[in-house]
Amino acid sequence: MMDTHPAHEKIVLEFKRVDKDPSWPLPSRGSEWASGFDLPAAVEGELTMAPGEIRLVPTGWAVAVPHGYEGQVRPRSGTALKKGLTVINTPGTIDSDYRGEISLALVNLGREPQRISRGDRLAQLVIMKVERPRVVVVETLAETSRGAGGFGSTGE
Repeated sequence: MMDTHPAHEKIVLEFKRVDKDPSWPLPSRGSEWASGFDLPAAVEGELTMAPGEIRLVPTGWAVAVPHGYEGQVRPRSGTALKKGLTVINTPGTIDSDYRGEISLALVNLGREPQRISRGDRLAQLVIMKVERPRVVVVETLAETSRGAGGFGSTGE
């Protein structure tokens, strides 16, 4: 699906095919307003992931994320719900200076082995603006009602 919606034309996202198949499909959005580009499994044939297993799965694509942005690799909700497959370092970050192949660090959190076939859409790539703040060391931080309360301090 060609993305021509005016709201999506502010930046350019360049993809480079790494897969040997010249017809390997470009990552695309599943619907007009989807925020992420579905990323396929560029495996040869099929692989099986045992419950609890972690694998690095290639996508067959490299991307040039524009400066001032990052690529976030996130699970696809249907894949996570139906198969128990998710991205273990959610969200995985693709920095704007990285030019290698996008690979998916997947984990099978389900109770059954899961088969992954070539072309399965396993994750999604969302492009997000990144702020680059100036860092300042201070003696104290502004007070808040929460203060230093950590995990669970604001209720269950």
